[in-house]
Amino acid sequence: MAFPVPSTCYVVLAAVVVVYAQRHSQQDSHTQYAQLGKDVTIQCGSVDRGAVVTWTANNTDLDASHLNGSWLVLRHVDLSHSGQYSCYEGSSWHLKYRVNLKVGTPPKEPVLMCRSNNYPNGFYCSWHLPSPTYIPDSFNITVKHDSKEIVCEKDASPKNRCYIRYLHLFSTKKYKVTLTVTNALGRNSTTISFDEFAIVKPDPPENVVAKPIPNNPRRLLVTWQYPSTWPDPDSFPLKFFLRYRPLIIDYWQHVELSDGTSHIITDAYAGKEYIIQVAAKDNEIGTWSDWSVAVHATPWTEEPKHLTTEAQGTETTTSSTSAFVVPSTTKMYDSERQANCGAVAVSWVVGPVLVAFGIHFI
Repeated sequence: MAFPVPSTCYVVLAAVVVVYAQRHSQQDSHTQYAQLGKDVTIQCGSVDRGAVVTWTANNTDLDASHLNGSWLVLRHVDLSHSGQYSCYEGSSWHLKYRVNLKVGTPPKEPVLMCRSNNYPNGFYCSWHLPSPTYIPDSFNITVKHDSKEIVCEKDASPKNRCYIRYLHLFSTKKYKVTLTVTNALGRNSTTISFDEFAIVKPDPPENVVAKPIPNNPRRLLVTWQYPSTWPDPDSFPLKFFLRYRPLIIDYWQHVELSDGTSHIITDAYAGKEYIIQVAAKDNEIGTWSDWSVAVHATPWTEEPKHLTTEAQGTETTTSSTSAFVVPSTTKMYDSERQANCGAVAVSWVVGPVLVAFGIHFI
């Protein structure tokens, strides 16, 4: 049997639904930035400062100790204070204001580097911040050459790099590059200037291989290839620098090679595993590349010889014969025993003679 629901219940239920809907209504959110470690005040929109309000942080009610009238005050904020804050007016919980608080820091001076790994085609500049800001940053880079600004084409990936094509090859004029970083809490910048020759730095050599040389227990053959990013090896040849050491020793040995893409190590320790790396540099300008990926190799080791059937038979016979050789200590023992036996026999002969001789005189 169904029981009628009092009309009062419908009224209460409707009120709850209205409050819930108001509390979670999709009012436009605002964004406010706060500096790490500072105090932050968030206003409840256009609500009077003396109005009665309630604040929530990520849908969790905040107690009145954080309030200064209708304003929310947060002391010495850290990263955990980032989130969504909402302000509700009166007992009806009418949503008046919503803000996304983002805690971060102003940017420090950015680190800027320019390098040509494909000379003479051009060079690229890349940058990064020495420490994170925890909030969005924007970067702006300008490149000037002989007082003329050059477009730096930004890469899709990575985003912190742009590329400049050489418009005046072999120019003696310096390049001037300025990078500015900006976020909601501040800005910073850095500037570098350089000659095009000073920033030439090839990528490391590729496909480095080290192999033992048969029948040579102290030699290793090392081969490598030009970096694939180096565009014109014939016109702009590279020289190479090779370093190697056995794993058991921390000291590197070095060899500089003016040309070629191979080298024979002649002073390796027999049977010891070696670690080997190669670097590259333009013959005339720039600096050395980073080291290549390390490779490992061990010089040739002679395989142990397997015994033939005849040799095995000879070895077995020799072993059998030698097993029956009487040690020298045993011979000495037998000789001493024979000598002792002779002495006893003589004493048995001489004894009766002396007795008979003594009786005769008596």
